[in-house]
Amino acid sequence: MTLKKTLGIAALVALLPGLGLAQEAAEAVEAAPDINPYILTTLLFLIGGFLVFWMAAGFAMLEAGLVRSKNVTMQLTKNIALFSIAAIMYWLIGFNLMYPGDGWWIAGVVGPWFSITALEPVGLEAAAASLDYASVGSDFFFQLMFCATTASIVSGTLAERIKLWPFLIFVVVLTGVLYPIEASWQWGGGWLSEMGFADFAGSTLVHAAGGFAALAGALILGPRIGKYSKEGRVIPIPGSNLALATLGTFILWLGWFGFNGGSQLAMGTVGDVTDVSRIFANTNMAAAAGCVTALILTQVMYKKPDLTMVLNGALAGLVSITAEPLAPTLFGALWIGAIGGVIVVIAVPMLDRIKIDDVVGAIPVHLIAGIWGTLAVPFYNGDASFGTQIVGIAAIGGFVFVASAVVWLVLKATMGIRVGEEEEINGLDMSEMGMEAYPEFSKG
Repeated sequence: MTLKKTLGIAALVALLPGLGLAQEAAEAVEAAPDINPYILTTLLFLIGGFLVFWMAAGFAMLEAGLVRSKNVTMQLTKNIALFSIAAIMYWLIGFNLMYPGDGWWIAGVVGPWFSITALEPVGLEAAAASLDYASVGSDFFFQLMFCATTASIVSGTLAERIKLWPFLIFVVVLTGVLYPIEASWQWGGGWLSEMGFADFAGSTLVHAAGGFAALAGALILGPRIGKYSKEGRVIPIPGSNLALATLGTFILWLGWFGFNGGSQLAMGTVGDVTDVSRIFANTNMAAAAGCVTALILTQVMYKKPDLTMVLNGALAGLVSITAEPLAPTLFGALWIGAIGGVIVVIAVPMLDRIKIDDVVGAIPVHLIAGIWGTLAVPFYNGDASFGTQIVGIAAIGGFVFVASAVVWLVLKATMGIRVGEEEEINGLDMSEMGMEAYPEFSKG
């Protein structure tokens, strides 16, 4: 045997263990769990969550701009307080009440009172992470933002005449109990989900629910002093800062990409991430259509555009597309959002005619446009039916309205919910807060 052949055989023998190890490594890689979906979906929840969090700033700016200057501090306080209360209540009760697991009725009613939300341990191993589609922390954070949004809707409607602490007590009940219960019917695997009700990101579950709670409060609280004359005329009460209201609308528009896009609930495949981009495009189109529709309608009806209607038209377009932002074409998103703009222009004066005082127009934007968006789902989603959608709207609306009315009435009977006449005239900033937002300027 030649030296060359001998060396070749020796080299082959030396390589055999390495080849075995390489084969074992390849088999281990094939057996290892694919953690990319977990990582990417967790990232989607976190990005979507902080975008929806930014909507809290949008609501605060919108409301601060649409109330009179003597009530701005009160609105800002309500908005930061309601978000903070929602964060605590959703951790303490709401998250487990909304996602009760297999024992839906028993666990959903009893369990959460004895079990608060817990996060994964520090340094979670990949094998454990692969068991779930995303981290508990990201899911909790994302879903919390929807809960807080529901409460934000109520704040603007009842502005300029409600006491601070009764309002915050209502927020405790709404975010800890009422919202999680009705949301569990769909997103927690409850009876509406089993029936086939479809509400992708919450046109009814979040927006109309907040609108129903606001409507109950507005009916029990009554209108602001001077809003309606004895003859029944509507007396306009302009807001203090339309620049802030416009800023708030743009912030809400931005946050809505997280609201709807994050509700895809998955980003681990090419299909999922493409669907997220489709949702973004449809969401934007609906907002633009609602804005332009309100702009044109107010020009035709009042001979001049109304900025407040235009802002709410954009928001109504966003609410309208929220129930199904994935399936429609861009043209579909356009006409769905445009009808939302029509709703605002028609519904705002309609509420005034029946003397329901909604300071920021939240009932037309969130309740009525939310109902419209939920009813529009079957036009593009073949799995949904108009009958099932109506059942869902009626069930959620009836539950939230009646339960909210009971809470408002109890608060009214026990501690009162409305400030006195003198306090309302002077402004809630001084009577409730003891400080003014614009101390160097005269009261508006």
